[in-house]
Amino acid sequence: MPRSPRADEAGGLYHVLNRGNLRATIFHKEEDYVAFEKILFEALEIHKVELYSYLLMPNHYHIVLRPLVDGEMSRFMGWVGGTHTMRYHAHYHTSGMGHVYQQRYKSFPIQVDDHFFVVCRYVERNALRAGLVGKAENWRWSSLWRWLQANEPAPRLLSKWPSPRLPNWVKRVNEPLSEKELSAVRLSAQRGRPLGDDNWVESIARRLNLESTMRPRGRKQVRFPAPKPNKEA
Repeated sequence: MPRSPRADEAGGLYHVLNRGNLRATIFHKEEDYVAFEKILFEALEIHKVELYSYLLMPNHYHIVLRPLVDGEMSRFMGWVGGTHTMRYHAHYHTSGMGHVYQQRYKSFPIQVDDHFFVVCRYVERNALRAGLVGKAENWRWSSLWRWLQANEPAPRLLSKWPSPRLPNWVKRVNEPLSEKELSAVRLSAQRGRPLGDDNWVESIARRLNLESTMRPRGRKQVRFPAPKPNKEA
């Protein structure tokens, strides 16, 4: 089955995510989270990418980023995934025992307007939504926690946002997304479908050859005519 198309254009905003194979845990202890943040830092030193938001969960992660060169997101994520897999197996002595990730990472383009803020809220409140913390800002392995520190702890990961955070940002992150917002983000994550206003989505999907992400999945149902009564019976 051919892979679905993926946008990776310089200057675009993208939500990227990946999960452990069979949703298995990939961050077992604090040191695993620290090691992954180090990998992100090393990747940012090598590749021309700006990282705006992220959150690491026990069995998956979310990243919001902008590649500054065409194709750079794929190179960045390929390095992150490959390096993490190699170091994970070396640390846990699991080489040859299966995949760390369930598949290649998923991603979708985001319009630079309120949709960007919706995605960042979705990412930064993920641990709260899962019941791991009582307040989103208390989850240590996230951009929100980092942003709230007087000085970003080493290694430094975050770039200046393309648009300033909305007022009362922490309060906004702690508030649930509407059902419409949540459904739209989840659909885009599943399909690789652009997230934005209808006109923007149509335009970007056409320009980046993502029309297939807009169509319903599954084969068209074939209806056969009802058999005629057998008069000879």
